[in-house]
Amino acid sequence: MGKKLGSIRAWYLVALCCVGSFLFAYDTGVVGGVLSLTSFQRDFGITTTNRATVASNATSLLQAGAFFACFFVWPFTARFGRRSSIALASVIFNIGAVIQMINTHSLAAFYVARVISGIGVGMATVIIPMYSAEMAPKQIRGQLGSMFQFFFTLGVMTSYWIDYAVSKHLGPTTQQWQIPIGLQLVPGGLLGIGMMLTKESTRWLAKTGRVEMAMESLVWVRGESSLEVEQEFAEIIAGIQEEERATEGLTWKECLLPANRFRFIIVIALQIGVQLTGNTSLAYYAPQVFTAVGAGDQSLLISGFFGVVKVVSCLFFLLFLVERIGRRGSLLGGAFLMGAYMLIIACLTATHPPRIGQSLTSTGAASIAMIYLEAMSYNISWGPVPWLYMSEIFPSRIREAGVAVGTATQWLFNFVFSQITPHAINNIGWRTFLMFCIFNWALVIFAWLFIKETKGKSLEEMEALFGSSQTAIDVEKVHQQMVSDVKPTINNTRVSNEKE
Repeated sequence: MGKKLGSIRAWYLVALCCVGSFLFAYDTGVVGGVLSLTSFQRDFGITTTNRATVASNATSLLQAGAFFACFFVWPFTARFGRRSSIALASVIFNIGAVIQMINTHSLAAFYVARVISGIGVGMATVIIPMYSAEMAPKQIRGQLGSMFQFFFTLGVMTSYWIDYAVSKHLGPTTQQWQIPIGLQLVPGGLLGIGMMLTKESTRWLAKTGRVEMAMESLVWVRGESSLEVEQEFAEIIAGIQEEERATEGLTWKECLLPANRFRFIIVIALQIGVQLTGNTSLAYYAPQVFTAVGAGDQSLLISGFFGVVKVVSCLFFLLFLVERIGRRGSLLGGAFLMGAYMLIIACLTATHPPRIGQSLTSTGAASIAMIYLEAMSYNISWGPVPWLYMSEIFPSRIREAGVAVGTATQWLFNFVFSQITPHAINNIGWRTFLMFCIFNWALVIFAWLFIKETKGKSLEEMEALFGSSQTAIDVEKVHQQMVSDVKPTINNTRVSNEKE
């Protein structure tokens, strides 16, 4: 019963904090549709001349706020913990959402609100993967870590259909654009309030010397107090003590130790790789991409179902694949498949280019099918795995820094590719897909050479895996010591019970 309760609590905790990922995706996705509504354009004085600039600024300012928030939240969460940081992120995001929802008739106010919301989502994207990894049992850490991407796909899909619904069923009034923006406050509020109903990260509490509270937190999230839980706690404490012994007197220089430097390079490369797959570009410019491959006048509807495909494939990965094929296997297979699909799209679009005003053709339908398959491959590999991998490979003392740097890289290159893609599609056409094919196959080589398998290993075992001999602990020795310490207590209890 205890283990079952622990699993329920772990799933609940991670699902709750991953509402922040939903917010990130919904806010990113919904603004594109809102900017296309005539009601919003009228209220904010958007014309055909400045429409493209406004759309670019609305996306870029959110990304800028998120990028700089990654560095602000790093010392904050190290000092005040994960729960407080996520709650603060929720408050900041909601302030931005409220300002966006008000009909100020001012683009400047709207831009400021986008920056504020960006700070909120940027903070959340740093802390959520870290918090999930620190609280998840190692047996299902892959599944729980993949929920970040699942909630992201859910947010994107929801934003597509909300935009579609208000454009079809509401007239061009102010409420038409206020509703999709205002709906952000629901998950935003749930995230902040929900954090008050969970426990603080066990590893953060232990690292900051709150040992009793750390044990209480671990017992709560595992659903029971047992020898196995006590062994896990002993492993956590031993890992922290070994880190402190080996790195005593060091500060930021810990990041430059060979094993840690390698991990920083890996997470930066992984997050750049996410953008190189081409999926961020497809997410931001789905209608434009579908038009480019011959979707005709059905591009908006096809984009909506594109969101559904992502959710289903990511859910399938989370439930059935991540703990079977592992992190390395999914990155290798996903990159190879995405490269193959991109090559097919490039060939089809080069040999049968779409014409303006043309309805959906068989070649266009084949290209769309390839894009759907490519998105499915991404959501069982390079979508969820980099967030999971980034959150689990760093030692406790520099985990905040490692995840912050990786997340900042994601936001920076997210911005770069969101700016490049529309120009690439307009100027080089089908060669855009060929470019992404080459990038994906290069990622196969990268994953084969540099990615180490972390499936089934505790966070404390990562030191040995990444060759950090100074701070690696002997897990078996820690467990044996724990058993020898606990045995006398168990025997004394048994004798006492027999006397009674």
